[in-house]
Amino acid sequence: MTGLIIIVVLLVGIGLWLVGLYNGLIRARNGFRNAYAQIDVQLHRRHDLIPNLVETAKAYLSHEKDTLEAVIRARNAAMQASDAAKGHAGEAQAMQQLAGAENALTQTLGKLFALSEAYPDLKANTTMMQLNEELTSTENKVAFARQAYNDQVMTYNNRRETFPANLFAGGFGFPMAAPLEIAIADAHKREAPRVSFG
Repeated sequence: MTGLIIIVVLLVGIGLWLVGLYNGLIRARNGFRNAYAQIDVQLHRRHDLIPNLVETAKAYLSHEKDTLEAVIRARNAAMQASDAAKGHAGEAQAMQQLAGAENALTQTLGKLFALSEAYPDLKANTTMMQLNEELTSTENKVAFARQAYNDQVMTYNNRRETFPANLFAGGFGFPMAAPLEIAIADAHKREAPRVSFG
């Protein structure tokens, strides 16, 4: 009888331990999914600012139609990648496609801003300056959100790869999560002003 009680207590203990392990993996997965939702909010804000930016630049850059159209195409591709990734946070393919689309958008925005440097009236346009400032602020928020997401992904992956969770994570349906590597914070890098006394 005592042996049966010991076996039952042992089985209940193992069951509770597995429940705790499973719940810990769920919390970690929900953590990186929530962090991705913050990235998504900021990316949509970024995407929403771009048509206004293009419309403002259009009046000054009418002969640069190819660049303006490239920005809109890149924005649309980034929006599609963002929408596709929304339900697949942490999946390697979705994160790679999103990073590729956002990096392509960053490159085309860089070309637009390089062109705007050659047009003092456009550069001095208050709407353009305000949109540029808002875009820069949004991109900084994306960078912070991306860092928080990647930190949560690392926490989740560490939890699922450490013993003994690594023995059960695959069977419980917890695959590895992929970080997000996008370089949108660099889109507005400007050369620092040089000061010379003399």
